Amino acid sequence: MAELEGVKIHETAVVYPGAQLGKNVVIGPHSVIGPEVVIGDGTVVGPQVVITGATTIGKDCRFYQFCSVGEEPQDLKFRGERSFVTIGDRTTVRECVTIHRATGEGEKTSVGSDCLLMATVHVAHNCVLGNHVIMSNAAMVAGHVRVEDRVVIGGMTGVHQFVKIGRNAMVGGFSRLSQDVVPYTIVNGVPARAIGLNSVGISRAGVPLDARRKIKQAYKILYRSGYNVTQAIEVIEQEVDSCEEVEHFLRFLRNAERGICRGRRESEAELN
Repeated sequence: MAELEGVKIHETAVVYPGAQLGKNVVIGPHSVIGPEVVIGDGTVVGPQVVITGATTIGKDCRFYQFCSVGEEPQDLKFRGERSFVTIGDRTTVRECVTIHRATGEGEKTSVGSDCLLMATVHVAHNCVLGNHVIMSNAAMVAGHVRVEDRVVIGGMTGVHQFVKIGRNAMVGGFSRLSQDVVPYTIVNGVPARAIGLNSVGISRAGVPLDARRKIKQAYKILYRSGYNVTQAIEVIEQEVDSCEEVEHFLRFLRNAERGICRGRRESEAELN
C-alpha cells in the first residue's frame, strides 16, 4: 500500500488528482475516488467502492464494499448540472449502498452524522437525512425525501418522493410510505398507518419525562379524538402546554403538504 501523511491507499485503488484526503484515511483495493471528492480524517473506504462527483465526507466514516456515492441521479430531469453530496461524521455505509447526487444546479443530497445505512439501502437525489438515522437493509427513499433526526426505517421499506418523516419516528419493515410520518410516532403497513408512539425511541433520545407526557397528550388528540388535522392543531394549541417537542409536532403538522399517515382505527372506519 502507498502511504503519505498517514493516508493509506492500496496499490490497486485509483485516486484522481484533485481529491482531498484527510489524515489517516484508508482507501481499499480497487476503489475509485473522483477528482472532486473530499474525505475527512480517519474515514475508511473499503474495497471496490466508488465515490465520485462533488462529494464531501466527514470524519471517521466507514464505507463497506461495493458502495456507490455521488453518482449521477436516476432522474430524467438531470442534465449534467453541477450538484453535490454531503455526508457527516461517523456515518457507516454498508455493502452495496447507493447515494446519488442531486438534480438541479447547486442542489445537494445530504446525509447527517452518526447514521447507519445498512446493506443495499438507496438514498435518491435531493434527499436530506438528519443525524442518527438508521435505514435497515434494502430500505429506499425516493427523490426529495426529508428524514429528520433519530428516525429508524425498517428493511424493505419504500418511501415515495417528497415524503417527510418526523424526528424520532419509527417505520416498520416492508412498509410503503406515500404520506408524511408525524414526529415521535410508529407507523407500518401498506399503506403505512400510525399504530402508536415511539416511546422507547423518545426516551432513549433523552426527551424529558414532562415533554414525553405532553407528546402523548398531543398524539391522543390527533389520532384518538376524531378530529381532522386542522381541528387537532387548534385543540393541541389550546389544551397542551407548550414545549419544544410539542411546538415541533405542531410545526410538522402545519407543513405536511402530502397529508399524514393516519391511524389504523381511522382507516378501518373509512372502509366501513
